Amino acid sequence: MRLNTERDAIEFALTRSSLPTGGSIYRGAIETELERLKERLLAEELARTVTLDVNVLLRRAANEAVALAWLTPVPLLLLPVLFEEKALAARQMARRQALIRERSQELMVLTE
Repeated sequence: MRLNTERDAIEFALTRSSLPTGGSIYRGAIETELERLKERLLAEELARTVTLDVNVLLRRAANEAVALAWLTPVPLLLLPVLFEEKALAARQMARRQALIRERSQELMVLTE
């Protein structure tokens, strides 16, 4: 079977579940793999980060993405997309915060 798009791959994964029935054994294995994937994705993002503020926000984004991924039937499949969205939002928030800090400092200089 050839999957032409990312959407086809996701639909295939959702409809063709080959999950073992041993709940706790399966969860433990998935939890380990999910943590490894989170650490790898986070390391790639952190390699492009220079400020501590963004670092903290990206770590929070990674944890939020994992929490959301656990709510789905295929957390390993969806974690990269969820983390990408959360990381983008974290970087945007860091830019807004830096801009606000800069403007606040300019106002403080004017009032002195």
